[in-house]
Amino acid sequence: MAAASEQNVEFVRTGYGKNAVKVLVIRREGSRHSIIELKADVELTLKSRKDYLSGDNSDIIPTDTIKNTVHGLAKLKGVKTIEQFALDVCNHFLTSFNHVLRAKVYMEEAPWRRLEKNGVEHAHAFIFSPETCRFCDVEQNLNGVPVLHSGLKNMKVLKTTQSGFEGFLRDRFTTLQDTKDRCFCTSVYARWRYNKVQDVAFDSAWKCVRETVIERFAGPYDRGEFSPSVQKTLYETQVLVLDRVPEVRPHFHHDISELHIIYINIL
Repeated sequence: MAAASEQNVEFVRTGYGKNAVKVLVIRREGSRHSIIELKADVELTLKSRKDYLSGDNSDIIPTDTIKNTVHGLAKLKGVKTIEQFALDVCNHFLTSFNHVLRAKVYMEEAPWRRLEKNGVEHAHAFIFSPETCRFCDVEQNLNGVPVLHSGLKNMKVLKTTQSGFEGFLRDRFTTLQDTKDRCFCTSVYARWRYNKVQDVAFDSAWKCVRETVIERFAGPYDRGEFSPSVQKTLYETQVLVLDRVPEVRPHFHHDISELHIIYINIL
């Protein structure tokens, strides 16, 4: 019965792995310490499907081994950026095992920030500052080149003026009124593909994208800049990022989900 039904089964994509592998790396340079904490998801696709078809586990790299590998590579390779480390993890599985067909790694960096007071940075103390989540993902096939994306998400920004929305299409279901002045609040998501993975300053590129998003949203600090629509601000941000960070051309995806502020007249 099982053998007959298998004739109608097609494997579209297979994969397994280990999620939420956490690593905290501490770099000690005398009394000054630096940290980077990450969470990694690793997925592997094998050449064989005998584990599915006959329960033969002889090709399976245990998920516990995958977890230990991430920890071990962090010790052996170090973690300068999550992008470079994700590339290292993919490369390890594809070069260490000849039966691994594809490796995919997703990483998020915990937003630790060094404590500072009156312009003096603390030598070894940090505060969790979740303004923005930095992430990356790498996918690489055997004998192929890695495809690397970086991104930011969950970055909430708000301005109380210099935003409007008017002249939009109206029909019988429209109740929204034109406004020349409104609050503009949004949660920013951006993801971009690097057109190369060698000789890229990943930290600088990521910071430039983040600063550009904030710059186009807020405008000059003394007066701001008017936004006639979410779409206009979104487009101007994308154009500026592509101009400033040539390593991400031509792939840049940017989404800003508007969070509505409702005005209430009570008194």
